[in-house]
Amino acid sequence: MTHIAIIGECMIELNGAPFGNMLQSYGGDTLNAAIYLNRSLNKQGVAFSDVRTSYVTALGTDSISQEMTRRWQNEGISTDLVLSDPKRSPGLYLIQLDDEGERTFLYWRNDSAARYIVQHPEFTDVMTQLDNADMVFFSGISLAILPDADRVELLAKIDKLRNNGVKTAFDSNYRPKLWQSIATTQEAYLLAYQATDIALVTFDDEQLIWQDKTPQDTIARLHKLGVQIVVVKMGSEGCLISENPNQDPVSIPTTPVTNVVDTTSAGDSFNGGFLARYLTGGSVAQACQHGNALAGSVIQHHGAIIPQSVTDTLSTLIEKSTHANY
Repeated sequence: MTHIAIIGECMIELNGAPFGNMLQSYGGDTLNAAIYLNRSLNKQGVAFSDVRTSYVTALGTDSISQEMTRRWQNEGISTDLVLSDPKRSPGLYLIQLDDEGERTFLYWRNDSAARYIVQHPEFTDVMTQLDNADMVFFSGISLAILPDADRVELLAKIDKLRNNGVKTAFDSNYRPKLWQSIATTQEAYLLAYQATDIALVTFDDEQLIWQDKTPQDTIARLHKLGVQIVVVKMGSEGCLISENPNQDPVSIPTTPVTNVVDTTSAGDSFNGGFLARYLTGGSVAQACQHGNALAGSVIQHHGAIIPQSVTDTLSTLIEKSTHANY
């Protein structure tokens, strides 16, 4: 059985107009990726028993935390590595959308259980269990929410896992409001990339953080830091991949989407689709095409996690991309 552990935070989601109709749900970048990963596996005809997806986080003991856990289990996600913090609860975020489907976030997460996961008395035991995982995936938000010392400790543990043979994947997913400064972000991301085998990054983020002029600049910089596989996501332009710094990057186009409703989970669903195909033996190019197809469908619906009934209807597009040859 292939085992991937995904580290991060899930929050209560409010989606809608302030003082108007609000839809309550839940979401978080890495949790969204975990759900779309499992749904993609189902579309590939891979039983959840063949790939174990574990979510690593901390929640409270309140009723909302319990309901979140139950819903993740219904998605086939293992919650054995979810820690309980009786003193804290999940964070909360509000999504506001403009007419083009672009989103603005407001957060309330300073005292969330996930923020203090590294200080949890059982956290070291959880990370020890990950020695037996095949892959660990984390993001820039997984790092940004942590106190400085905790962030360094988590990255040291991830680096140790990599040295022990566990594959590591990282999405830089940059949210400026979560960081003290660009310098702080750069310091953390340098450590993250040095502990990363597969980088799934967005070019707009890399430009903001590092002032890269082209996606090729991003690829060259990440390879120099020791990243083996670099995937640069470029929205409607698809993505650019590099598995060898001595060869030209390969462009993987995507089908243009004219009916963009909500881009909240575009990158997350790409990550989920990519990881599902990669973990089941697909090439990096096939994994990217799968991610492109899934993200293109997800952004035509509202919410970070679209209904299961909707993803069940996406099989034709995703199946075609899954079996494409590159």
